[in-house]
Amino acid sequence: MSKDTKNKFDKIINIKNKKASFEFEFIDTFVAGLMLSGTEIKSVREGKVSLTEAYCYFRRGELFVKQMHIAPYSMATSYNHDPVRERKLLLNKRELEKMEAKFAEKGLSVIPVRVFINDRGLAKMEIALARGKKIHDKRQDIKEKDVKRELDRMRF
Repeated sequence: MSKDTKNKFDKIINIKNKKASFEFEFIDTFVAGLMLSGTEIKSVREGKVSLTEAYCYFRRGELFVKQMHIAPYSMATSYNHDPVRERKLLLNKRELEKMEAKFAEKGLSVIPVRVFINDRGLAKMEIALARGKKIHDKRQDIKEKDVKRELDRMRF
């Protein structure tokens, strides 16, 4: 293996869903493992993941993520994966039961926040139990960001 291919996967992977923090108010966060196939993990290590339209749902006591786009691996042959298939999230039974009980409340959703590779080389996803923000809440967040930006400019 050449030096270039080794360094291709050595970079730190931290893919965030930037839209989620603007659209939702996070109540509780969890870190879950991702059940991926061979070419999917290679694409994740290259950083070719999109979380913008992804969401999580429960089916038979298990948690799945849907609409998470993982680009096909460029070096794969005909055995490449489906880019937007639903993928199972791996959590402890206790965490799943706790999250499913809260999920049953009206207005709560499970949102993928970020995908990263941990120090052991495994793909993990940070998910949040969240409540959708109202329009006035979003406006308040924009005002706070503007004020913070102005204060930072004044200091320099």
